[in-house]
Order: sequence, then C-alpha cells, then structure tokens
Amino acid sequence: MAEVDVAPTFGSELKDGFKPANTWVANGIAWLDDIQSFYRERSAIEKEYSAKLNALAKKYFEKKAKKSASLSVGDTPTMTPGSLESASLTTWTTHLTTLESRAEEHERYGNELVTKVADPLKVISGRFEELRKRHVEYAERLEKERESSYADLRKQKTKYDAACQEVESKRKKTESSFDKAKAQSSFQQQIQEMNNVKNTYLIAINVTNKQKEKYYHEYLPEVMDSLQDLSEFRTIKLNSLWTVAANLESAMLQQSLGQIQHLTQEITRNQPHLDSMMYIRHNMGAFQEPADKVFEPSPVWHDDESMAIDDPAKVYLRNVLNKSKSQLGELRREVDKKRREVEGLKRTKQNIRDGREQKDEVAVIGQLFMIQEDLHQADRKRLTAEVETSTITSVVGDVTLGARNHNFKSQTFKIPTNCDLCGERIWGLSAKGFDCRDCGYTCHSKCEMKVPAECPGELNKEERKKIKQERQEAANALLKPSSGPPDHVAELPALSRSETINSVNSGYAASAQRSMTSPSEETPPEIPSATRPTSIAPTASTTTARKNRVVAPPPSAYISELPGSVPSSNGSSEKKGKMLYTFEAGGDGELSVQEGREVVILEPDSRLHAP
Repeated sequence: MAEVDVAPTFGSELKDGFKPANTWVANGIAWLDDIQSFYRERSAIEKEYSAKLNALAKKYFEKKAKKSASLSVGDTPTMTPGSLESASLTTWTTHLTTLESRAEEHERYGNELVTKVADPLKVISGRFEELRKRHVEYAERLEKERESSYADLRKQKTKYDAACQEVESKRKKTESSFDKAKAQSSFQQQIQEMNNVKNTYLIAINVTNKQKEKYYHEYLPEVMDSLQDLSEFRTIKLNSLWTVAANLESAMLQQSLGQIQHLTQEITRNQPHLDSMMYIRHNMGAFQEPADKVFEPSPVWHDDESMAIDDPAKVYLRNVLNKSKSQLGELRREVDKKRREVEGLKRTKQNIRDGREQKDEVAVIGQLFMIQEDLHQADRKRLTAEVETSTITSVVGDVTLGARNHNFKSQTFKIPTNCDLCGERIWGLSAKGFDCRDCGYTCHSKCEMKVPAECPGELNKEERKKIKQERQEAANALLKPSSGPPDHVAELPALSRSETINSVNSGYAASAQRSMTSPSEETPPEIPSATRPTSIAPTASTTTARKNRVVAPPPSAYISELPGSVPSSNGSSEKKGKMLYTFEAGGDGELSVQEGREVVILEPDSRLHAP
C-alpha cells in the first residue's frame, strides 16, 4: 500500500460513473453488516473458546474471498485486479489471521464485543445507507433535471416548428384570402410571434448547454466526490471500531499482545483513500462528453441561428433581459451565502475528524448535503439568468438602459377589460393578466413580454383615463385592416363591373369581349379566316343581322354587399381626396400612405378653415 501525495477523486477521474461507484459504496456499507454479524457471532463463539474461533476465522476468510473483487474494484471493473486486494481487505485479512492464532477467550470479552463493536456497526451501517440513498436520490434528480432541460429544449423546438408552420400557413392565406390587407397583417404578426419563439428557443439551447456543462463538470463530480467521501468516512468509522475491538483483545489477552499490536498497526496503515485509489485505477475508462446543442431550423421555415433583432423582437428581448437582470443580483447573493455555509460545514466536518470538535459527524454531513442541494437549486437559477443576460446583450447590447419599465403586478380582471397592447378582450374563466401600478397599463399574461418599456410614470385618475383611451385607440387601429395593400404587394388596377349580357352566341373569346363593352357599342365578333372552318358553309346566323339581346339588370339590383365591407349610400356622402405626397407613420395610431393614393375624408382638417 504505497503512499500518495495527492489523492485523486471520483469526480475528477471517473466523470459519468456514478452508478457503478454507488454500487461499490453500497457493497462497502452492506459489508458493515457482515462485520457486525462477525462480531456478534464471535461474541457467542468466544464463550466456547478456541475450537469455535478457528471455524469462525475460516468462515470469514471464505466470505472475504467471495467478495474480494467486488469490495476492491467493484462489480464491473474495466481492469481485473488479479490477486490484489484493497487496503481494507488486506487489513481484514490480517485481522482474521490474528484471530486464528488466538485460542482463549473470555465471557466478558464476548459481551464487550457486542456492546462496543457490533451495535455501533449496526447504527453506522444504517446511517451510512441512508446517506447513500440520499446521494442516489440527488443523482437521479440531477439526471432528471438534465433530461428535463433536454425535454424543455425539445418542447421549445416543437413550439418553434409550430410557429414556423403557422407562419407558412399565414403566408399561404395571404395568397388566397379575399381580404389581402388583413391576411398580410396577420402574417406579419405571426412572423413576430415566430421570432419571439425562435429567440426563446435559442436562449433555451444556450441554457441547456450550460446546464449540461455544469452537470458533467460540477454537479455530478460534486456528488461523486461526496459519495467517495462517504465511503472513506465509512472506512474511518470501520477503522475506529476495529481499533476498539483490537484494544479489547489487548486488554483481555496479554498473551496475545504481540498479535494484537500487529493488527493495530495494520489497521492504522489502512488510509481511507487507499480503497478509493484502487477502485479508481481499476475503473478508469474513456469518457466522451455529449456535444453541445445547436439550433435546428424548422423543416417548413428556412432560417439560421441568428436572433431576430427587429423592433418587436427587441421589445421582447428587453423585457426578458430586464427580468433576468432584476433576479441576477439576489441570486448571486443567495449563492454566495450558501457557498459560505457549505464551506463552514466542511471546516466543521474536518475539525470533527481531526478531534478538535466533539459533534455528530453524520448529522453534520446530512446538514451539509441539505445545504448543497439548496446551493445547487439557487446556482441553477443564477446560471440561467446569467446565460439569458449574456446571450441577449451579446446580440443587441444592454437594451434595458434608459428603459421606462412598467411596474406590473398580476391581476385577475373581474370586469371586461381590453389589452392595451393587442386590443383584444382579457377573458376566460380566470381572466388573468397584468396591470401597471403606476400608469394602469393592462395586458394579457401572454402579452406581458411584448409590452414596450414606455411607462410614463405614476399618473392620477384623469391622466390614466386619458392615456387608457389613447392606448385603446392605438390598439384598435392595429386590429383594423389597412386601406391599401402592403408595401410588398403591387396595387392592382381598379376593377369595374359592366352589365351582364345574355348572349345566344357561343364561344369563350366572344363572350369575354362582349362582357367588357356596353350593348350599344357591341359588334359581332369577326372570325379570322385562318381559324374559320373551311368544310362548313356560311349559315344564316353568320350572314344575317344580329338579333336584339336581353339585357340583365345591373349588379346592384341583385348583389348584396360583401362580408366585412361598409355599405355605401350611393357614394354621395363620401368625400374623397388624393395624397399629394407620401406620409410615413411616426408612431402608434398612424398609418403610412403612398403618394397618389385615393383616400376617404372622414373629417375635414380644421386648420384648412382657420381664419
């Protein structure tokens, strides 16, 4: 058993090897029951003297031989140990050898073995097993958290794909919808929603990758190191109890003092890290860390991994960044506080082992593990907030500077209320949303992250009422279709309907020509000689004068207004005008209009009639 300067740890050497290491530690803890039963059986055998001692030593030599490999290197080592045994097993071998050399025992010695060795072994075995199970539960929770992060990422991917699919659906509707303006507006809104979902997906990728990195390089190694510490602590306690048993033998059997002193020396050589060293050497294998997650474009929407940074997206990113930054300071303070508590308990544990403090070390380890769990939860939240902050600021910078954030609070609206962002009603069984404590801005829960940071500050009742009306007008204007086609759609020439003619003549080209002229201007269509059949002689219908046709009533007599259109009153009450120059919208509630566009004057400009 060679001395080492720096003992390697499970977390740094074995990486993702928790399950086999846990099995190894469990075997070591279960082994305490064997040792406990050994001392209990020995207590009974001690009363029958040396004849029974030889049989007992032989029995536990056999048990050790069966468990030698699993106790030394685990159940599934990457390299077989051969005839080598762990330090603890070597010490155990010396112990049994010493037992074989002793043939005289005493009744009192047998009783002391039960009270001072077997019972403490039973107690610490149960407590060690409880701590080991907590390690297992924590490791499983870490794995579930990792899988949950992967699942959340897949959900975000699914949402992104669904948003892309919806964008594609909206795009197709713009091509087939009768109301082009409304369909195009819906298409643009869906693109903004898709960009928000995409940004959330990209953020989730970064968070998942960071959590994955922390899992394999910090969270899991910490659990592995703690599991190793538990195993070494078990060895320390086992050494302590072995020493007690050895001292009992030394006091009771002066004749066997030489053998007992040798056994004690062997026990003191059994350093806690030596078993771990042997296990590590025989279980080291190649470790391949999973690759980072990357952006996967939707199969129906061609896109890249760059974040959307248009104005609506910046509003959303600003709100996400503001929320993350507001939480980051408190989370960092909480993490620092938990770290100090953990370090303090680690010092206390070391002081107990060094004999400077008299406390229950198992209870201290349990408390330490509980605080480490709290530290892990707080650090995950801190890490998420930091990654969100760095991801957003690396793309658009710190967009929260100069922002006038709303002081939102969660609200359940018991009366009909409209959202100041989208203009739609906040309704439903719960009717949950948010309103600003300062200016009274109301919005859906889903619209919270889309609200621009333009809070005017605390307002009185009259000011709130006035700004509420302005916001609702601006929101309602977004819901109305624009008077013209979008900028990227060419304006078609105006269509007009002529009187429908019921013709007795057939032929698609001729009927199409007649439908575009008035009855008084209509002339018989001429058939080119190149297309006139030569095998048919002219008939009376082609040589005589055209008969009078029956004229259908005008369309207004039998065609109603289209759905969604505004009925007109003969057009006499509408005042129309034409834009002399192009007007660009300068804010909410305004529309951009191109030069030459015809408009309907709803209200005359009072400035034109000013004296």
